[in-house]
Amino acid sequence: MTADSLKIRTYRSLEELETLRSSWHELLTHYPLATTFCTPEWLIPWWRSFGKNQQLLAAGFFGETSRLVALAPLSLTRIQVAPAISLRLLRLMGDGSHDSDNLDLPVMAGFESRFAASLLRYLKDQHAIWDFCELNTLPPQSPGADAFRQVLAQEKWVVSENDRPASAIPLPATWEEYLKQLSSKERGKIGLRTRKLEKKYKVRIRKCKEESEIDPLLQALFELHGKHWQLRGLPGTLQSSARRQFYGELARMPLACNRLDLWVLELNEKIVAAQFGLRHGSTVFSLQEGFDPDYSADSVGYVLRSQVLKNLIADGIRRYDFLGGADESKLRWGAETGHYLDLRFARPLSIGAAYLRTRDYAAETKSWLRRNLPESVWQMLHKTNVGMKAIDRKTASEKPAKKQD
Repeated sequence: MTADSLKIRTYRSLEELETLRSSWHELLTHYPLATTFCTPEWLIPWWRSFGKNQQLLAAGFFGETSRLVALAPLSLTRIQVAPAISLRLLRLMGDGSHDSDNLDLPVMAGFESRFAASLLRYLKDQHAIWDFCELNTLPPQSPGADAFRQVLAQEKWVVSENDRPASAIPLPATWEEYLKQLSSKERGKIGLRTRKLEKKYKVRIRKCKEESEIDPLLQALFELHGKHWQLRGLPGTLQSSARRQFYGELARMPLACNRLDLWVLELNEKIVAAQFGLRHGSTVFSLQEGFDPDYSADSVGYVLRSQVLKNLIADGIRRYDFLGGADESKLRWGAETGHYLDLRFARPLSIGAAYLRTRDYAAETKSWLRRNLPESVWQMLHKTNVGMKAIDRKTASEKPAKKQD
């Protein structure tokens, strides 16, 4: 170990990781980019719900005074990359279920370079157990990630990056100021739809404030979310038992410290819309929502969001984060677009490096074809490819099971 190296401890179970909780919280209090998704209150319940068939490999980095100065909450899983080929993927704890954004490598100011060099050295030491790494949905301004990217470039590891869209609403100090950020059409819709609803029904909008309310309000959210997706012939993400377990555990601790934003809209005492969010500092992260399709003509989801925003502004919230995606339904609320960084890398001359190069080449080829082929030809190739994949899946499912000796 060199003089600049940080001491590293590996945590391979939740029991071991729990011993780090107080130091973990202290680290986050000194990390300006800390969000809900960096906290043990998010990552530990996530692991209990989704960590099956994965290996925990969280690395804590300690300075000379044995103080935790950085954290790389990693995990290891095996993925199928071809019909007969699987590779060992190293990624951030919380990745893989499509629930987490803003996953990060929190580091105290002044330790970024030492952390990056120590992390690379650690990954070299662990080279026998992983093939390639994906650090997905990193904040693009993450100092730890930026320092690590520089070290990867210096060492000439195989690296690829891409951005994925995100969006959030910057909230001003008053509701009146917020309305000025919107188009005149959108301002008019908020007032009109709210008044129409109040004339037609007995309207009540409320926030979950008691632990006894959590389970029934979550159940309402699950059912409303499912109803919306059933119209599309899909089950919806909240039908998963693992995800329901996750949200049930996730809601309890934030409620105790006023970080849970679970809101519902009732019409004549019936819940017809719900939104689930978590707050960190002056930001609320919007995670899930649902509304009753039978009341879609009444714009119940729209009215609920407008009134939630009004309440959050009055409560001092200054950012409403939609997380991934930047579609029109978010931008009309005054959301500004941003992005996350996906960072993938592997050791030179390794099977993981070959896989990343092959994947990047395939993506570049597809992009070139999409840009240069006539639309009719591209659509024909696309439909043929989709059809062939469906045939392959059907053929595989019809193959007789191998007889056991």
